[in-house]
Amino acid sequence: MGTQGYVPISRTSEAYNFSMKIAVTGSSGLVGSALKPFLTGAGHQVFPIRRPADWDPENGTINGLALEGMDAVVHLAGENIAAGRWTAARKARIRDSRVKGTKLLSESLLKLKTPPPVLVSASAMGYYGDRGDEVLREESPAGTGFLPEVCRQWEAATDAATRGGIRVVHLRTGLILSSQGGALGQMRLPFKLGAGGKIGSGKQYWSWISMDDLCAVFLHSIQAAGLHGPVNAVSPTPVTNLVFTTTLGRVLSRPTLFPMPAFAARIVFGEMANELLLASARVEPAKLLASRFVFRHKDLDSTLRYLLGR
Repeated sequence: MGTQGYVPISRTSEAYNFSMKIAVTGSSGLVGSALKPFLTGAGHQVFPIRRPADWDPENGTINGLALEGMDAVVHLAGENIAAGRWTAARKARIRDSRVKGTKLLSESLLKLKTPPPVLVSASAMGYYGDRGDEVLREESPAGTGFLPEVCRQWEAATDAATRGGIRVVHLRTGLILSSQGGALGQMRLPFKLGAGGKIGSGKQYWSWISMDDLCAVFLHSIQAAGLHGPVNAVSPTPVTNLVFTTTLGRVLSRPTLFPMPAFAARIVFGEMANELLLASARVEPAKLLASRFVFRHKDLDSTLRYLLGR
Protein backbone atom coordinates (compact mmCIF):
# COMPACT_ATOMS: atom_id res chain seq x y z
CA MET A 1 0.00 0.00 0.00
CA GLY A 2 1.22 3.50 -0.75
CA THR A 3 0.17 7.04 -1.45
CA GLN A 4 0.17 6.74 -5.24
CA GLY A 5 -3.01 8.17 -6.68
CA TYR A 6 -3.79 10.30 -3.65
CA VAL A 7 -3.49 14.07 -3.69
CA PRO A 8 -4.93 16.73 -1.38
CA ILE A 9 -8.57 16.92 -2.49
CA SER A 10 -9.88 19.98 -0.69
CA ARG A 11 -8.68 23.48 -1.54
CA THR A 12 -8.52 24.07 2.21
CA SER A 13 -5.67 21.57 2.37
CA GLU A 14 -3.26 24.00 0.68
CA ALA A 15 -2.31 25.35 4.11
CA TYR A 16 -1.00 21.84 4.94
CA ASN A 17 1.10 21.43 1.81
CA PHE A 18 4.27 20.78 3.83
CA SER A 19 5.80 18.03 5.92
CA MET A 20 3.70 17.69 9.06
CA LYS A 21 4.56 16.24 12.44
CA ILE A 22 1.76 13.80 13.31
CA ALA A 23 1.47 11.98 16.64
CA VAL A 24 -0.38 8.64 16.53
CA THR A 25 -1.75 6.61 19.43
CA GLY A 26 -2.49 2.93 18.86
CA SER A 27 0.15 2.90 16.14
CA SER A 28 0.87 -0.83 16.52
CA GLY A 29 -2.70 -1.92 15.74
CA LEU A 30 -4.12 -2.96 12.37
CA VAL A 31 -4.93 0.60 11.27
CA GLY A 32 -1.90 2.22 12.87
CA SER A 33 0.47 -0.25 11.23
CA ALA A 34 -0.89 0.74 7.82
CA LEU A 35 -1.24 4.44 8.57
CA LYS A 36 2.39 5.00 9.61
CA PRO A 37 3.96 4.04 6.26
CA PHE A 38 1.13 5.80 4.40
CA LEU A 39 1.83 9.11 6.15
CA THR A 40 5.61 8.82 5.88
CA GLY A 41 5.24 7.91 2.21
CA ALA A 42 3.33 11.17 1.78
CA GLY A 43 6.29 13.05 3.24
CA HIS A 44 5.12 13.49 6.84
CA GLN A 45 6.82 12.62 10.12
CA VAL A 46 5.02 10.14 12.37
CA PHE A 47 5.58 10.08 16.14
CA PRO A 48 4.04 6.99 17.80
CA ILE A 49 2.64 7.63 21.29
CA ARG A 50 3.57 4.36 22.95
CA ARG A 51 2.41 2.70 26.14
CA PRO A 52 3.66 2.89 28.83
CA ALA A 53 6.61 5.06 27.81
CA ASP A 54 4.53 7.99 26.59
CA TRP A 55 1.16 7.46 28.22
CA ASP A 56 -0.76 5.18 30.57
CA PRO A 57 -4.51 5.80 30.25
CA GLU A 58 -5.38 3.39 33.07
CA ASN A 59 -3.35 5.45 35.53
CA GLY A 60 -4.15 8.80 33.93
CA THR A 61 -0.58 9.73 32.99
CA ILE A 62 0.79 11.14 29.76
CA ASN A 63 4.11 12.63 28.67
CA GLY A 64 3.27 16.06 27.29
CA LEU A 65 6.71 16.39 25.72
CA ALA A 66 5.81 13.59 23.29
CA LEU A 67 2.90 15.70 22.02
CA GLU A 68 4.53 19.12 21.98
CA GLY A 69 5.04 20.74 18.57
CA MET A 70 2.71 18.43 16.63
CA ASP A 71 0.74 19.64 13.61
CA ALA A 72 -1.91 16.95 14.18
CA VAL A 73 -2.77 14.07 16.50
CA VAL A 74 -4.41 10.85 15.34
CA HIS A 75 -6.02 8.83 18.12
CA LEU A 76 -6.53 5.11 17.41
CA ALA A 77 -5.94 3.43 20.76
CA GLY A 78 -8.63 1.19 22.19
CA GLU A 79 -9.39 -2.41 23.18
CA ASN A 80 -10.16 -4.72 20.25
CA ILE A 81 -13.94 -5.16 20.28
CA ALA A 82 -13.85 -8.46 18.35
CA ALA A 83 -11.11 -10.25 20.30
CA GLY A 84 -13.47 -12.42 22.36
CA ARG A 85 -16.94 -12.80 23.87
CA TRP A 86 -18.34 -9.75 25.59
CA THR A 87 -18.25 -10.58 29.26
CA ALA A 88 -19.06 -7.79 31.69
CA ALA A 89 -15.33 -7.32 32.32
CA ARG A 90 -14.48 -7.15 28.59
CA LYS A 91 -17.26 -4.65 27.93
CA ALA A 92 -15.89 -2.46 30.71
CA ARG A 93 -12.38 -2.65 29.19
CA ILE A 94 -13.74 -1.82 25.72
CA ARG A 95 -15.58 1.23 27.05
CA ASP A 96 -12.92 2.46 29.46
CA SER A 97 -10.04 2.06 27.01
CA ARG A 98 -11.81 4.43 24.66
CA VAL A 99 -13.48 6.90 26.97
CA LYS A 100 -10.75 7.31 29.61
CA GLY A 101 -7.91 7.35 27.08
CA THR A 102 -9.64 9.87 24.83
CA LYS A 103 -10.54 12.15 27.74
CA LEU A 104 -6.96 12.04 29.07
CA LEU A 105 -5.53 12.83 25.64
CA SER A 106 -7.98 15.66 24.92
CA GLU A 107 -7.43 17.37 28.24
CA SER A 108 -3.65 16.94 27.99
CA LEU A 109 -3.48 18.59 24.55
CA LEU A 110 -4.82 21.82 26.04
CA LYS A 111 -1.98 21.91 28.58
CA LEU A 112 0.67 22.04 25.87
CA LYS A 113 2.49 25.26 25.06
CA THR A 114 1.29 24.90 21.46
CA PRO A 115 -1.73 22.57 21.14
CA PRO A 116 -2.12 20.88 17.75
CA PRO A 117 -4.71 22.50 15.48
CA VAL A 118 -6.45 19.19 14.74
CA LEU A 119 -7.27 15.94 16.50
CA VAL A 120 -8.58 13.05 14.38
CA SER A 121 -10.09 10.50 16.73
CA ALA A 122 -11.33 7.07 15.71
CA SER A 123 -14.96 6.16 16.25
CA ALA A 124 -17.12 3.52 14.56
CA MET A 125 -20.31 2.99 12.60
CA GLY A 126 -21.45 1.07 15.67
CA TYR A 127 -22.72 4.51 16.74
CA TYR A 128 -25.83 3.92 14.61
CA GLY A 129 -26.76 0.49 15.93
CA ASP A 130 -29.07 -1.85 14.03
CA ARG A 131 -31.05 0.31 11.57
CA GLY A 132 -32.26 -1.97 8.77
CA ASP A 133 -32.13 -0.36 5.33
CA GLU A 134 -32.29 3.25 6.62
CA VAL A 135 -29.67 5.43 4.96
CA LEU A 136 -27.45 6.78 7.74
CA ARG A 137 -25.60 10.08 7.44
CA GLU A 138 -23.56 11.96 10.02
CA GLU A 139 -26.60 13.79 11.37
CA SER A 140 -28.52 10.54 11.97
CA PRO A 141 -29.18 9.88 15.67
CA ALA A 142 -27.38 7.22 17.64
CA GLY A 143 -28.88 3.78 17.93
CA THR A 144 -29.46 1.72 21.05
CA GLY A 145 -27.26 -0.95 22.56
CA PHE A 146 -23.76 -1.38 23.92
CA LEU A 147 -21.78 -0.14 20.90
CA PRO A 148 -23.89 2.97 20.28
CA GLU A 149 -23.49 3.92 23.93
CA VAL A 150 -19.71 3.33 23.80
CA CYS A 151 -19.43 5.43 20.64
CA ARG A 152 -21.48 8.28 22.16
CA GLN A 153 -19.23 8.39 25.23
CA TRP A 154 -16.10 7.94 23.10
CA GLU A 155 -16.90 10.94 20.94
CA ALA A 156 -18.04 13.05 23.90
CA ALA A 157 -14.68 12.41 25.58
CA THR A 158 -13.10 14.92 23.16
CA ASP A 159 -15.30 17.79 24.37
CA ALA A 160 -12.40 19.45 26.20
CA ALA A 161 -10.35 19.63 22.99
CA THR A 162 -13.28 21.08 21.05
CA ARG A 163 -13.96 23.71 23.71
CA GLY A 164 -10.25 24.58 23.68
CA GLY A 165 -10.35 25.44 19.98
CA ILE A 166 -8.89 22.25 18.53
CA ARG A 167 -10.66 21.04 15.38
CA VAL A 168 -11.85 17.53 16.23
CA VAL A 169 -12.87 14.92 13.66
CA HIS A 170 -14.54 11.66 14.70
CA LEU A 171 -14.04 9.04 12.00
CA ARG A 172 -16.91 6.56 12.21
CA THR A 173 -15.23 3.66 10.46
CA GLY A 174 -17.03 0.81 8.80
CA LEU A 175 -15.84 -2.77 8.26
CA ILE A 176 -12.15 -2.32 7.43
CA LEU A 177 -10.91 -4.55 4.62
CA SER A 178 -7.20 -5.24 4.81
CA SER A 179 -4.85 -7.83 3.34
CA GLN A 180 -3.03 -7.86 6.68
CA GLY A 181 -5.78 -9.28 8.89
CA GLY A 182 -8.86 -7.96 10.61
CA ALA A 183 -12.30 -9.19 9.59
CA LEU A 184 -11.20 -10.21 6.11
CA GLY A 185 -8.34 -12.22 7.55
CA GLN A 186 -10.75 -14.10 9.82
CA MET A 187 -13.16 -14.81 6.98
CA ARG A 188 -10.60 -15.82 4.37
CA LEU A 189 -9.77 -19.34 5.59
CA PRO A 190 -13.30 -20.71 6.07
CA PHE A 191 -14.39 -19.21 2.76
CA LYS A 192 -11.31 -20.57 1.01
CA LEU A 193 -12.21 -24.01 2.39
CA GLY A 194 -15.71 -23.66 0.96
CA ALA A 195 -17.27 -23.38 4.42
CA GLY A 196 -18.48 -19.80 4.11
CA GLY A 197 -21.93 -18.36 3.65
CA LYS A 198 -24.31 -15.63 4.70
CA ILE A 199 -24.82 -14.80 8.37
CA GLY A 200 -28.38 -14.72 9.64
CA SER A 201 -30.84 -13.49 7.03
CA GLY A 202 -28.05 -11.92 4.97
CA LYS A 203 -30.22 -8.83 4.56
CA GLN A 204 -28.22 -6.73 7.03
CA TYR A 205 -26.09 -4.01 5.47
CA TRP A 206 -22.34 -4.13 5.94
CA SER A 207 -20.73 -0.74 5.30
CA TRP A 208 -17.08 -1.27 4.43
CA ILE A 209 -13.90 0.60 3.50
CA SER A 210 -10.53 -0.54 2.18
CA MET A 211 -7.49 0.09 4.33
CA ASP A 212 -5.95 2.18 1.56
CA ASP A 213 -8.96 4.48 1.47
CA LEU A 214 -9.15 4.66 5.26
CA CYS A 215 -5.53 5.81 5.52
CA ALA A 216 -6.26 8.44 2.89
CA VAL A 217 -9.34 9.52 4.86
CA PHE A 218 -7.19 10.13 7.95
CA LEU A 219 -4.81 12.35 5.98
CA HIS A 220 -7.70 14.12 4.25
CA SER A 221 -9.34 14.78 7.63
CA ILE A 222 -6.14 16.43 8.82
CA GLN A 223 -5.81 18.53 5.69
CA ALA A 224 -9.43 19.51 5.00
CA ALA A 225 -10.02 22.38 7.43
CA GLY A 226 -13.76 22.31 6.76
CA LEU A 227 -14.19 18.83 8.24
CA HIS A 228 -15.13 18.59 11.90
CA GLY A 229 -17.32 16.47 14.14
CA PRO A 230 -18.52 13.04 12.99
CA VAL A 231 -17.37 11.86 9.56
CA ASN A 232 -18.50 8.53 8.16
CA ALA A 233 -15.41 6.63 6.99
CA VAL A 234 -17.05 4.10 4.69
CA SER A 235 -17.11 3.48 0.94
CA PRO A 236 -20.11 4.97 -0.91
CA THR A 237 -21.30 1.46 -1.87
CA PRO A 238 -22.47 -0.52 1.18
CA VAL A 239 -23.72 -4.04 0.48
CA THR A 240 -25.83 -6.60 2.28
CA ASN A 241 -24.15 -9.48 4.07
CA LEU A 242 -25.51 -11.81 1.37
CA VAL A 243 -23.87 -9.77 -1.37
CA PHE A 244 -20.64 -9.48 0.64
CA THR A 245 -20.32 -13.20 1.33
CA THR A 246 -21.35 -14.20 -2.20
CA THR A 247 -18.80 -11.78 -3.65
CA LEU A 248 -16.05 -13.08 -1.37
CA GLY A 249 -16.85 -16.65 -2.41
CA ARG A 250 -16.76 -15.71 -6.08
CA VAL A 251 -13.41 -13.93 -5.71
CA LEU A 252 -11.97 -17.01 -3.99
CA SER A 253 -13.66 -19.31 -6.55
CA ARG A 254 -15.48 -21.16 -3.78
CA PRO A 255 -19.16 -21.89 -3.14
CA THR A 256 -20.94 -20.18 -0.25
CA LEU A 257 -23.28 -22.98 0.75
CA PHE A 258 -22.82 -22.94 4.52
CA PRO A 259 -24.83 -20.11 6.06
CA MET A 260 -24.58 -19.34 9.76
CA PRO A 261 -28.09 -18.98 11.19
CA ALA A 262 -28.65 -16.13 13.60
CA PHE A 263 -29.16 -18.47 16.55
CA ALA A 264 -25.84 -20.19 15.81
CA ALA A 265 -24.03 -16.85 15.61
CA ARG A 266 -25.47 -15.92 19.00
CA ILE A 267 -24.37 -19.24 20.49
CA VAL A 268 -20.81 -18.82 19.19
CA PHE A 269 -20.34 -15.07 19.69
CA GLY A 270 -22.95 -14.14 22.30
CA GLU A 271 -24.07 -10.51 22.49
CA MET A 272 -21.33 -9.53 20.06
CA ALA A 273 -23.18 -11.34 17.25
CA ASN A 274 -26.18 -9.03 17.50
CA GLU A 275 -24.17 -5.83 17.31
CA LEU A 276 -21.31 -6.78 14.97
CA LEU A 277 -22.54 -9.54 12.66
CA LEU A 278 -26.33 -9.30 12.56
CA ALA A 279 -26.80 -5.53 12.91
CA SER A 280 -27.56 -3.56 9.75
CA ALA A 281 -25.94 -0.18 9.12
CA ARG A 282 -26.38 1.35 5.66
CA VAL A 283 -23.95 4.23 6.12
CA GLU A 284 -23.27 7.02 3.62
CA PRO A 285 -20.01 9.04 3.63
CA ALA A 286 -21.88 12.30 3.07
CA LYS A 287 -19.26 14.66 4.53
CA LEU A 288 -16.36 13.02 2.72
CA LEU A 289 -18.14 13.26 -0.62
CA ALA A 290 -19.10 16.88 0.04
CA SER A 291 -15.45 17.67 0.82
CA ARG A 292 -14.43 16.18 -2.53
CA PHE A 293 -12.64 13.15 -1.17
CA VAL A 294 -12.00 10.65 -3.96
CA PHE A 295 -12.38 6.97 -3.10
CA ARG A 296 -9.96 4.59 -4.74
CA HIS A 297 -12.04 1.51 -3.92
CA LYS A 298 -15.80 1.72 -4.46
CA ASP A 299 -16.57 -1.68 -5.97
CA LEU A 300 -16.46 -4.61 -3.54
CA ASP A 301 -15.51 -7.25 -6.12
CA SER A 302 -12.50 -5.37 -7.46
CA THR A 303 -11.49 -4.33 -3.94
CA LEU A 304 -11.45 -7.94 -2.70
CA ARG A 305 -9.52 -9.05 -5.77
CA TYR A 306 -6.96 -6.31 -5.12
CA LEU A 307 -6.58 -7.21 -1.45
CA LEU A 308 -6.53 -10.98 -1.95
CA GLY A 309 -4.32 -10.95 -5.04
CA ARG A 310 -6.99 -12.52 -7.23
